[in-house]
Amino acid sequence: MSSGESMTAYERQRLENIKRNSEMLASLNVHSRLSDLSSSSNKRLREEKSYKQSSVKKEKVPQSPVIIRRSLRTQGVSPDSNGLPSDFNESLKTSKISYSSEPRSVVTGPLSMKDAFDMEDGSYRALVEKLTNLTNTMLEGEGKRRTRSTANGVSRTFSKVERVKLEDPIDVNSLNLEPENIARVLPGRISCVRFFPTADMTMVVAGNKFGQLGFWDVKPQEENEDVIHVYRPHTAPLSGVSIHPFSLSKVYTSSYDGSIRLMDMENEEFELAHSSSSPLYSIAQQPNNANSVYVGEGDGDLNVVDGRVRESTNSWSLHEKRINTIDFNPSNPNIMTTSSSDALACLWDLRKMDVKHPERTALQSIIHKRAVHSSYFSPSGGSVATTSLDNNIGVFCGVNFEDKFMIPHDNRTNRWISTFRAIWGWDDTHLFVGNMERRVDVLSLSQRKTVYTLSSPLMSAIPCRYDAHPCTVGMLAGATSGGQIYIWTASL
Repeated sequence: MSSGESMTAYERQRLENIKRNSEMLASLNVHSRLSDLSSSSNKRLREEKSYKQSSVKKEKVPQSPVIIRRSLRTQGVSPDSNGLPSDFNESLKTSKISYSSEPRSVVTGPLSMKDAFDMEDGSYRALVEKLTNLTNTMLEGEGKRRTRSTANGVSRTFSKVERVKLEDPIDVNSLNLEPENIARVLPGRISCVRFFPTADMTMVVAGNKFGQLGFWDVKPQEENEDVIHVYRPHTAPLSGVSIHPFSLSKVYTSSYDGSIRLMDMENEEFELAHSSSSPLYSIAQQPNNANSVYVGEGDGDLNVVDGRVRESTNSWSLHEKRINTIDFNPSNPNIMTTSSSDALACLWDLRKMDVKHPERTALQSIIHKRAVHSSYFSPSGGSVATTSLDNNIGVFCGVNFEDKFMIPHDNRTNRWISTFRAIWGWDDTHLFVGNMERRVDVLSLSQRKTVYTLSSPLMSAIPCRYDAHPCTVGMLAGATSGGQIYIWTASL
């Protein structure tokens, strides 16, 4: 069948109409006129879309400047004392302290106290004279029984090096903070704080992140004498301060700059006792040995330095990570405890240290889930308390320290606050540790929990590092990241 026969009548009619219309358009010349109209229309559209640029520039409307808020800390300005009593500043002995944090050149040898003096006013010799007089007083009373006072004025008799032994636990409710016992000793964060181990003078020593060492004479003999003395023996943060009760005129300091400095009052200089290419994280001395210094160096190494010859006599690798604290048993100085960032706190017997395999000689160890920032013996030497970032206070106790338990406590801080380290008081019953709510938590070992908190409206910052006065019962020092030191004393 042909294609024409297969088409319907409608389709044949449609094709005829299309053919007829095409012939009509061709006779009228419509297609050529449509192409002319289309080209002219496109040209007009291009002309309408062209943009004209004016040669005259528009004046900018002035805008108000954007003010970026900056805290006093980032501006290097010390916080004000708003909210404190109106007579608060009048009760403090003020002193102009250099807040300069500019790095100093590293001194590889001895550094004179004159060059290390870091205050705008005063003399570097003021502290030298105080400690020299203190040493002479101690020498005059050598071998005699000495009277040791408590914070409430009650006198008790002890030997010069005997630790305080209380018949009854101290009443923590009696600890108070007075305005005259508050001072800003250093600029910046305080990393370590210590009392001078003597009852003849109430002096606090503190080190900060700028490598400065500050001395605060809390109870000066004369009203007009300087009470704060600041030196800068290091170029990096201080990690520890050690003052031996047998040698009060010599103060050892360790720093992240890898050096141990010995402040010698007789020679009026900071001697270089040890230098290392690794940071030093902790320092301590045995209670019966004023000549040797134990220091935590690098990743878990323990170095023993003889201060007389300025040389290392022994070295062990005890931990996988840095050693944060070193402490000795007051009843048996051969027993040592260390805390480390490898989540371990260990007990060691120095008489049985295996140089090749020190990990096999640990008497006891307690395992935390996170870094352990402190491990300290109790005053009697019968217990050990550890502080870890896993929000626990660990305790060794019992015969051979075999009994172990944990006391829950929030130990988390931030990057601007030094880590918390729980310390013992004046007996084996209570621990003192910081709290982020601007207070001091008192933990009971018998109840295994926080039983009391020390708080005061005078506290404008968070005390992080603490020290209990070894010769005055009821005197507790707490140092903040703003350079302040608070001292609690026991009231009558």
